[in-house]
Amino acid sequence: MGTVTKQANFTLPEDLLEELKKTVPKGEQSKVVGEALRNELKRIKFKQALQRSFGTWKGQEHPELARGARHFVRSLRRSSRLKRLKAR
Repeated sequence: MGTVTKQANFTLPEDLLEELKKTVPKGEQSKVVGEALRNELKRIKFKQALQRSFGTWKGQEHPELARGARHFVRSLRRSSRLKRLKAR
């Protein structure tokens, strides 16, 4: 079953429209524009989510990360490795 489509009316810069017409076959132009718009909307939503969440991670709530996430992850791996060795 295909995706339901609707016609939209919007303007594009002339040079961009000409490049689209030269580069993409006529029957595929809507698909290309739709995919580009979908990707751009994902990027915008991701950026907005990052901006909304900025500052929610408080350093005082996570002292284990004071020396950096890399150091913390390595210590977890080292601890996990030692536990496996002791279990043998």
